[in-house]
Amino acid sequence: MSSLTEVTLERETTNKLKHPIHVTSEIGTLRTVMLKRPGKEVENLVPEFLQRLLFDDIPYLPIIQREHDYFAETLKNRGIEVLYLEKLVTEAISNTEIKKQFVDDILRESHANVNGAAKVLRDYLLSFPTAEMVDKIMSGVLKKEIEASRKTHLYELMEDHYPFYLDPMPNLYFTRDPAASIGNGLSINKMREPARRRESLFMEYIIQHHPRFAGHDIPVWLDRDYEFPIEGGDELILNDEVIAIGVSSRTSARAIEKLALNLFKKNSSFKKVLAVEIPKCRAFMHLDTVFTMVDHDKFTIHPAIQGPQGNMNVYILEKGPDEEHVTISHRSNLQEALKEALKLSELILIPCGGGDEIASSREQWNDGSNTLAIAPGVVVTYDRNYISNDLLRQYGIEVIEVLSSELSRGRGGPRCMSMPIIRDDLRN
Repeated sequence: MSSLTEVTLERETTNKLKHPIHVTSEIGTLRTVMLKRPGKEVENLVPEFLQRLLFDDIPYLPIIQREHDYFAETLKNRGIEVLYLEKLVTEAISNTEIKKQFVDDILRESHANVNGAAKVLRDYLLSFPTAEMVDKIMSGVLKKEIEASRKTHLYELMEDHYPFYLDPMPNLYFTRDPAASIGNGLSINKMREPARRRESLFMEYIIQHHPRFAGHDIPVWLDRDYEFPIEGGDELILNDEVIAIGVSSRTSARAIEKLALNLFKKNSSFKKVLAVEIPKCRAFMHLDTVFTMVDHDKFTIHPAIQGPQGNMNVYILEKGPDEEHVTISHRSNLQEALKEALKLSELILIPCGGGDEIASSREQWNDGSNTLAIAPGVVVTYDRNYISNDLLRQYGIEVIEVLSSELSRGRGGPRCMSMPIIRDDLRN
């Protein structure tokens, strides 16, 4: 090994130790990522309550786990460190007092007192070892799990038709949404849908109490107590100066402006936030379901988000005259706005499904545009989107396909299922 290589590796190792979070692009070589293996929470989906829990179908647990393991091994085989949400949470709340506070916070945000069950649930959850307790909180608590002898009030005994005291969290395997790494900090997000709001509480406890993160100076650019919603699937870090955020069915323009203000106020490296308005519908849930970065000058896109001649609303937010205001300018063409912001003379938008009316709609529904870049020009995609994958290869992109028959039922792809923690900086 050359001395130069040794110095580079030493520098990267030091950087990891110094900054437990470091993401300054969508495509820098991925070093550390957080996943969540689907668990019992998926089996607690039932047809009557799919809409409440934001699912369209019920995945088959053994196969979805096998496919997720394949996805994780694909990343590990590329030298990427894979951290698991459930393990990080368990380690973060190993202290007895922190564990009790965590349970109290979960029950409060689950509105457990609506059923008068908070005290019984608290005792029940704390009776488990920590890892089992975390799994139980994620998978949900059925009313039938609590022995009748422990129900001492009339309202506890007169159970209604709803089967859960504590709802399952089947969307947890989409780790991208509850929090987003931005530079050396992150946003811990207020999620729009009640079914997902508890999810960002896990990341809050990890950052505050896990030894890998606690004690480090990790800025939280926007916390989960902010009143307007934002989700990580809408937050794309294009480079160390430019972020694109979708104004979508899950992310509010107010939250985007507040995040931009905080980034500019705290003297981060970021200078521009592009607020990209997309249709507010389930098929186009987040910006990353219709648009992702795959190389320095290449993006995937679902053509249906654009109007005639590629027109759509893009607002560029920059530092304003004082700390309470941003300057906002409007653009009507995404491709031109990206070229301007990224200082590129040329930029390629690769259409999902090749732009074919049927293929693009079908493959976008199965997250054909939801690619996870693990290095410049190297992406992980679902195998089922063969038209989009072939087109990416024609543009010189290395495509690594993963299994997707059950994973795709949750309406999220490889980017949705991964929260980058550390990426290498891009070299000019």
